[in-house]
Order: sequence, then C-alpha cells, then structure tokens
Amino acid sequence: MASDALVMDMSQDWVMACEVQQRFMQGLDRTIEALDFSGRCCQKLELGGDCYDFVPLAGDRLAVTVGDASGKSVAAALMISSVQSSLRTAVMLYPNDLAAALSLLNRQVYASSLPDRYATLFYGIFDRLTRALHYVNAGHNPPIVVRQDGSLAWLETGGAPVGILPDSKYEEGFIQLTPGDVVIAYTDGVIEVANPAGEEWGVEGLRSVAAQCATQCADDIVHSIFTSMSEYSRGRKTDDATVVVLRAL
Repeated sequence: MASDALVMDMSQDWVMACEVQQRFMQGLDRTIEALDFSGRCCQKLELGGDCYDFVPLAGDRLAVTVGDASGKSVAAALMISSVQSSLRTAVMLYPNDLAAALSLLNRQVYASSLPDRYATLFYGIFDRLTRALHYVNAGHNPPIVVRQDGSLAWLETGGAPVGILPDSKYEEGFIQLTPGDVVIAYTDGVIEVANPAGEEWGVEGLRSVAAQCATQCADDIVHSIFTSMSEYSRGRKTDDATVVVLRAL
C-alpha cells in the first residue's frame, strides 16, 4: 500500500511539473504595435529541455527567449526552468545591457549546475517604437531573418552556451527590422528531424518553408513549419522542437 501511495504521489508530482513547465510558455497576447509574434514547443516527452518566453519590458519593449538545455527529460527540464527564472532576474538587474544580463545568467547557471550541464540561448529585446532588435546569441542556432525583399540574415553575435565557463564574455548584436521582415528562432530538434532514410531536414528545409510563408501571420508561419517537419519525418520525433516567429508590422 505504501508503495502504491508513493507511485501515486510521484505521478501527481510529474503531472504538476508538466503543467508548470507549460505555463512558463503561455501568456501574452501575440500581437503588439509593430510586431506579430508566436511560439510553439513540441516536446518528445512530457517534460523537456526546450523553452521559449515572451516578457513585456518597460519602454515599449518585448523580451524574447529561446533556449535548449543539454540532456533529456527531467534533468533538462529542471535546468531550462532554472535558466528561464534566472534570466528574468538578470534582466531586472540589467534591463538595458543584454551582454551584462547574459554574463550574470552564465555565472548563476555555472554555479548551480553539474559540470556536464549547459544551455544554449537566444535572448533578444524588440523595441516597438524603432523596430530594432537587440540580441545575444549564447551558442544557439542562429535565428534566420527573412527580409521582405527575400534576402536573408543570421543572428550570430553573442558568445558561448551558458554554464560551461564561469567567466564567458558576451557581445550584444543588433538588427534593424522593417515591416514584413520575419525572424525565426528555433532549437536543434527542428533542423535535426529526419526522414525514414535518416536524412535530416536541416537549415535548408527550414529556410525554404520560411521563405514560402513569410507573408503569413506569425501563428501561421509557426504552424507551417511544424506541418512541414511532420510531413518530412512522417510524424517521428527524435528531440524537443521549438520555434519562435517575430514578424515586424
């Protein structure tokens, strides 16, 4: 009887943990002046190591985060939740200095994580008055910017993944968006999804879909990307997959 009760408690704790993690990735209305935005996280298991976040900041700005913790399941979920929480604290201390915020986050993650644990992270702040996107890419897959004229740009400026070294330095990048420009941030699970022959979808697969649907709203672009991924892989999931889309208005 005691073992049955323990299993039931663990099951309830698991469900609660899943609900808490999902709640981290819900919230804001998906349109503000000058920006249409959307995100989706599709986890391989109930708990995963991916995250995305939208947080309104003072001065008509919106913070955007996409992260991917090393490892799988519970360990990765715990780490990425810690990263999200610590980043929100770091941003409150350094609301106008993204590089300083990431340096503080890195030190916190390094101090509280096991030696083989780390997370890649893309963190950006969109200013709706100027349509400027300031960002730091901490070892993450470079987001794709599809310009209205069809040209591409990549958001690469930043530094190492958080949690690897205590004194990692970070550099802030900047890109000016114009109406119709689309930013697509994503995790490894998006481009590493494979077809039955074992061939990965890759950045080219993502870029192709992004170019085809760049005139759609952010929600529809996210939907189109996941639909194309599923069709390519025949519905098989090998990793957590997260996509965030920002579309300048």
